[in-house]
Amino acid sequence: MQPIRTFNVSPSLPPRLEPLRRLAYNLHWDWNVDTKDLFRRLDSDLWESSHHNPVLMLGTISQSRLLEVVEDEGFLAQMDRADRQLDDYLQERTWYQKQREHKPKECYAYFSAEFGLVDCLPVYSGGLGVLAGDHLKSASDLGLPLVGVGLLYQQGYFAQYLNADGWQQERYLSNDFYNMPLHLERNPDGSELRIAVDYPGRKVYARVWRVQVGMVPLYLMDTNIEPNNTYDHDITDQLYGGDIDMRIHQEIMLGIGGVQMLKALGLKVTAYHMNEGHAAFSALERIRLLIQEEGLNYPQAKQVVASSNIFTTHTPVPAGIDLFAPEKMLYYLGYYAEIFGLPKEQFLGLGRENTGDLSGPFSMAVLALKMATFSNGVAQLHGVVSRQMFQGLWKNVPVEEVPIAAITNGVHARSCVAKSTQELYDRYLGPNWSSAPPDSPLWDRMDAIPDEELWRNHERCRLDMILYVREHLVKHLTDRGASASEITQAQEVLDPYAFTIGFARRFATYKRATLWMRDLDRIKRLLLANKDRKVQFVIAGKAHPKDIPGKELIREINHFIREQHLEKQVVFVPNYDIHISRLMVAGCDIWLNTPRRPREASGTSGMKAAMNGLPNLSVLDGWWDEADYVRTGWAIGHGENYDDPNYQDEVEANALYELLEKEVVPLFYEHRDTDGLPRPWVAKMKDAIRLNCPFFNTARMVGEYAQRAYFPASDRYHTLTVDNYAPAKELAAWKEKLGEHWFNIRIKDVDVSAASDIEVNQTVAVKAKVDLATLTNDDVQVELYQGAIDANGDIVNAVPVVMDYQGEDAQQLSIYTGNITYTASGLQGLSLRVLPKNQYLANPYEPRLIAWAE
Repeated sequence: MQPIRTFNVSPSLPPRLEPLRRLAYNLHWDWNVDTKDLFRRLDSDLWESSHHNPVLMLGTISQSRLLEVVEDEGFLAQMDRADRQLDDYLQERTWYQKQREHKPKECYAYFSAEFGLVDCLPVYSGGLGVLAGDHLKSASDLGLPLVGVGLLYQQGYFAQYLNADGWQQERYLSNDFYNMPLHLERNPDGSELRIAVDYPGRKVYARVWRVQVGMVPLYLMDTNIEPNNTYDHDITDQLYGGDIDMRIHQEIMLGIGGVQMLKALGLKVTAYHMNEGHAAFSALERIRLLIQEEGLNYPQAKQVVASSNIFTTHTPVPAGIDLFAPEKMLYYLGYYAEIFGLPKEQFLGLGRENTGDLSGPFSMAVLALKMATFSNGVAQLHGVVSRQMFQGLWKNVPVEEVPIAAITNGVHARSCVAKSTQELYDRYLGPNWSSAPPDSPLWDRMDAIPDEELWRNHERCRLDMILYVREHLVKHLTDRGASASEITQAQEVLDPYAFTIGFARRFATYKRATLWMRDLDRIKRLLLANKDRKVQFVIAGKAHPKDIPGKELIREINHFIREQHLEKQVVFVPNYDIHISRLMVAGCDIWLNTPRRPREASGTSGMKAAMNGLPNLSVLDGWWDEADYVRTGWAIGHGENYDDPNYQDEVEANALYELLEKEVVPLFYEHRDTDGLPRPWVAKMKDAIRLNCPFFNTARMVGEYAQRAYFPASDRYHTLTVDNYAPAKELAAWKEKLGEHWFNIRIKDVDVSAASDIEVNQTVAVKAKVDLATLTNDDVQVELYQGAIDANGDIVNAVPVVMDYQGEDAQQLSIYTGNITYTASGLQGLSLRVLPKNQYLANPYEPRLIAWAE
C-alpha cells in the first residue's frame, strides 16, 4: 500500500540534550574521542548495533534512558565539553587563513565516485573512498574552503558473506538516509533542492543531501526519486554495480550533475579536483556553461576550465581506466560536440591518446589529463609509472618531464589510530602529534613513552581485535546456519599473546593475497612447529562481485584453513569495513602487503598500521618504496621488476618466508627482558610511529595539494576571468596562433665553443640561431638540455639551461647564448629545444608543443 503522504520524523530530545543532535550530524565526532565516548556512554549496546550511527541512536533510544541522562551531571558535563570542542574547532583560526589571508574569496570542489568517512555511511568500497573521506577530514582540519561532490548510493557497496564452501556472496542492504547523518538540502521555500541532467530522450532528476564533515560540506546526489523512471532510480543504487551503460549513467550524473549541483547551491568554485577519471565529464559541462551563459567560444572556455582543473590518477595499469566505445559516447554526449562546434571525431579525440585512431575507445583518464593543468599520481613510484603510461599525450617530451607530478597519499591520523593509543600520544607527545611535520621537535619525545606502556597498550589493542573477531565470526556463522561445533570453535579463534600478521585489502589478483601460501609445507611449519613462538594470520577484504579470480583467492584461503585444520590460527574476517580496518591496524603485530610491483599505486592500510606502531612487511611498491623500510619494517625483495610473474611469485614468496623465519618472528619472541617485554621490537614500533606518522598523513598530503594545486589553480581562475575573461581570450588566441606557426620553427645552427673532450666543471659556451618564423622571442623559451648518455644513446637525468636572447642577425634569425658545465665525468650529451612561453601558462608543456635541434 502506497502512502498518500509522508513525514520525516526527527528524534524527540529533551531540551537539555539538544546539543546531542548537533554533535550527531557533524562527523567531527568520528575523530574526536570525547564525542565518540559520549555516544558510547549514552548506550553502548545501541552504539554497536547501530554501526556507530549517532543519528539512528537518537531516533531509537528509549525516552526513559534520555530522561535518565538529563539527571546525570557527569554525562551533561561531558556533552557540554564536546559541544564546546566542536564550537572551538569550527571557529579557530586555521592554517588556510594564515596562508591565504589577502586572497579573494575562493572555493575548491573535490569530485569522487566514493567517500569512506564512517562505517554508518556505507557509500564506499575501499581505499579510494577512504582516501577521499580522509581528504575531506584534513581539508576541514586545515580550514580549506573545500566542498565534496559525490553520489548517494541507495544500496552502497555490497555486504560480504561466505557460503559453506568459502565462496564470497554479496548482500545489498538498503540505506535509510533519514536515519543517517545526512541533511536534505532545500530551497528557500522549503522544497527539495533538485537538479535536472540531460540524458538521451529525457531528463534525470536528483535531489541533494549534505554530510557535514567538520567544516567541510559533502554534497551527494540521489536519483531514487519521482518523476524518474525505474532505470534512472538505479543510477545511484549501487557503487560500481551494473553494466557499462550504468557506469556511463553514473559518471554523467557525477560529473555533469555535480557541476549543475554546485551551481544550484550558489557556490562560486575556483578550482575543481577530479579524484580519478570518474568525474571527467565535469569538464565538458563547465565548458558548455561558459559557452552558453558567458558567451565564450570553445577554445576560450576550454582554457578557463583546464586552467582551474586538477586531476589525480590512482591507476597504475591501463586496464583500470574507464573506457567507452565511440558510438556510446556520441549517443550519450554527442550533443556537446554540437555545442562546442567540433566535428565528432575531434570531440572523441578529447578522450584519445592517439587522435588519429578513429575506432579507439574514449578514455576518461585521457579526457581528465587533457582538461587539467595540474595532474598527479599518488606516490613517487606511481608518478614514474604514470608518466610512462601517459607519455604519448606529450609527444617528444622526455618521460621524466611529462607534467604528471606525484603527491604521496596519507591517512587521517585521528581517524585510524586507536583511542587508547591516541591518548598515549596526547600524553607524551602533546595534542598536535596528528599534524606535526617530520622536522617537529615533538617527535623527539617518542623516547619518553615508556616501552612497557606502549607495549601493554598494544597488547590491549590486540585483545580488543581478537574479541571483536570472535564475536563477528559467531554472528556470521549463526546467520549462515553453521553447526554448533563451528560456532563454538569460532569463540576460541586466535591467541591473544601470539604473533599476529594482518592482511586486509581489496582482493584484486595483483595484490597476491595468497602469496604467503605458495609453499604450504613451509607456511605450516611456521604456523605449527613451535608452540612457544606461535604465529597467526588475520585476513580480510572483498573481491568485486564480477571478479571471479579475486573470489577464487578468498575461497582458496578458506579451503586452506579448513583442510589444514588451522581454524584457530588463520582467520578470514568477512565483510571488511572501516570499523574492522581500524581494529586490525591497531591490533595486529605486523602488516603484510604483497602486491606485484609496480601495480600498487600507493596503498594506505600500511600507513594506518604504522601510525599505530605496527612495522610493515611489504614489497617495495607504492608508499612503502618511499618509507624507511629498514628501521620501520622489512622489505620483501629489493624493488626488482620481473618479466615472468610466476618467477616473481617464487622469488618473493621465498623472500617472505626467509624474513619471517629468520628475522621477524625471532625479533618478536627473542630478546625479551625478565618482564617479557620485547624491547627491540618496541624500538621498531617507535621508529614506525616516529618516521611514518608525520609524513604519511593527510595533514601533509592535503597541505601539499593546497600549495601545489589548489592555490595556483584558483589564482589562475581569478587571473583569467577578470575583465570579462579578457586574459583567457588573449591566451586562447595566442595558443591558436602558436599552433598555426609552431611547426615552422627551425633551429638553424648550434655553435659549441669546446671540442668533444672537456674537463669536469669546464665552462662551455653555446650560441644558437633559431628561425622563429612569425613568432617572437616573447612567445618562446630556448633551452640547452644537458645530461649523461645512457646505453641507448639517450640523454638521461637532464638539466635544462635557459639561454639568453641576444636579438636578431641580418637574416632575421634569433640569436641565443648560454653556458653549460658538467659536474661528472664520462660520456655526456647536449641538445637544444624550444618551448612555448606565456605569462598565463600553468607550465611550458600546457600547449603540448616542443621543438628539438636535429
